[in-house]
Amino acid sequence: MLKFAVPAVAALGLLAVAAQSQSRAPGAEAQPMGWHFYTEGDMAKLAYGVANSDVLTVMMTCQPGDRMATVYGAAAPDSPRVVKAASVELDPLSGGAFEESRVPLNDPVLRDLAGKGVLKVKGEVGRAQLKASDGERRLAGAFFAHCAPKAA
Repeated sequence: MLKFAVPAVAALGLLAVAAQSQSRAPGAEAQPMGWHFYTEGDMAKLAYGVANSDVLTVMMTCQPGDRMATVYGAAAPDSPRVVKAASVELDPLSGGAFEESRVPLNDPVLRDLAGKGVLKVKGEVGRAQLKASDGERRLAGAFFAHCAPKAA
């Protein structure tokens, strides 16, 4: 019986190790942060983080005709026009604060992302500037265009 049990336990151990190593995508640590634009139905999302992951610094959402963007994340635009939500949740990935706030879509700090390629943000770790390449600036422009009121 021991002749069969030892190889079976060893095989199960190898399967467990293989499954754990496959749970993380190869090179996931090396993926760069950047700006990404998505739509889900009428809702548009503009996020700064790692593509196709839950790793993000800030995400803005809106729908056509909205005057305000809803902002989620560990950081928010560094503007006096930001209105924080009443509740703060913990980010399940980092354990840090994950705030929700709202900011007017015509706020100059937001518009600098499409115009100048930079979004000034602040969060629990301080202030920072999230830069955008020319392509990412176009994505920000697409976000703002999506949110604009539809012509009648």
